[in-house]
Amino acid sequence: MSVYLINIKLVLLKKMKKFCMAALAMCFLLSCAEKKQEEATLSGLKKADFVSEVQGKPTALYVLKNKQGAEACVTNWGGRLVSVMVPDKNGKLTDVVLGYDNIQQYVANPNNNYGGLIGRYGNRIANGRFTLEGTEYQLPQNNNGHCLHGGPNGYHTVVWDAKQLNEQTVELTYLSKDGEAGFPGNLNVKVTYTLTDDNAVDIQYEATTDKPTVVNLTNHSYFNLSGVPGSQMLDHEIMIAADTYVPVDATLIPTGVLDSVAGTPMDLRQPIAVGAHIDDAFEQLTYGKGYDHNWVLNTGGDIKQLAAKAVSPTSGIGLEVYTNEPGIQFYAGNAMAKEGDKGKLGVVYPHRGALCLETQHYPDSPNQPNFPSVVLQPGERYFSECIYKFTVEK
Repeated sequence: MSVYLINIKLVLLKKMKKFCMAALAMCFLLSCAEKKQEEATLSGLKKADFVSEVQGKPTALYVLKNKQGAEACVTNWGGRLVSVMVPDKNGKLTDVVLGYDNIQQYVANPNNNYGGLIGRYGNRIANGRFTLEGTEYQLPQNNNGHCLHGGPNGYHTVVWDAKQLNEQTVELTYLSKDGEAGFPGNLNVKVTYTLTDDNAVDIQYEATTDKPTVVNLTNHSYFNLSGVPGSQMLDHEIMIAADTYVPVDATLIPTGVLDSVAGTPMDLRQPIAVGAHIDDAFEQLTYGKGYDHNWVLNTGGDIKQLAAKAVSPTSGIGLEVYTNEPGIQFYAGNAMAKEGDKGKLGVVYPHRGALCLETQHYPDSPNQPNFPSVVLQPGERYFSECIYKFTVEK
């Protein structure tokens, strides 16, 4: 064989070697990317199980981590808080919110509301109607003839545009168009989830409109702090800093007055087990099938003051709630299915398997002139904040 042919062969071998190394490197990178996508979060969720397309828009799971090793996961479908991992009294990381393993389950069960961003109006509006500046608006009537949580296709069922700003923050935006679910005005909404270094999930809501409208945004996370999968939370101790609450009729629409909590099962000013009086023969509890009411907070909109607190005696995990809102809806999972609902990791969530603490303006405020206003005008900026801070009680 000539020297010329030998040199050509050597050159070809070198090129083939480089090509093979490049191909192997590419395969390795792709494998790493796929592995990262398949990697389970601390709560056992897989990011790949949330990658899909809904309503023609991409969905995903956004993982937030802080310097303490805590973790929160958010999906942009419904802007939902999917999991929150915080330490219990023994230092064991524990998932304290209910939800599903994948995007398909969420889409198939939209009105379970697990972790959802609620809007345009959280809670109920009587008969799905209100009048604003002389114009009457008709909304969906999806709950005993009333509009609940913005209707069946509220913000908890839409795909938000998402941007992860850093390891601890995700920003969600959504344009709610004029006439959507019957509400007036194009509403530009921005919601920011931040997992802070003191183990709090800080939720900030902002909105602007081009037409007078009503706005009442909140989060509908279901909390079970016990660390015992599939347990009820009736042993959780609850405290709400409120001297008065909003009584309702048999369809859970406010009567228009505020009642004192003193001498009633609605007095939660001192910590007490959720189950202590939940089934008492008290008319308001009969109407709600347990606690499902708005408490008028004593905090005066000061977000530095403790609005409510829940603690599990089992895990020692505490949940403190801070807000600039005038009210908080305490819901004790009364409508959770008696036969249970299969959630994350196949756990069956029982009746009263979680509690909700929804910071808000009062229910039916558009029809109640004595309640704080929920009207947003063009040129104004809506801002609401809710901080869910997790502590350890030893």
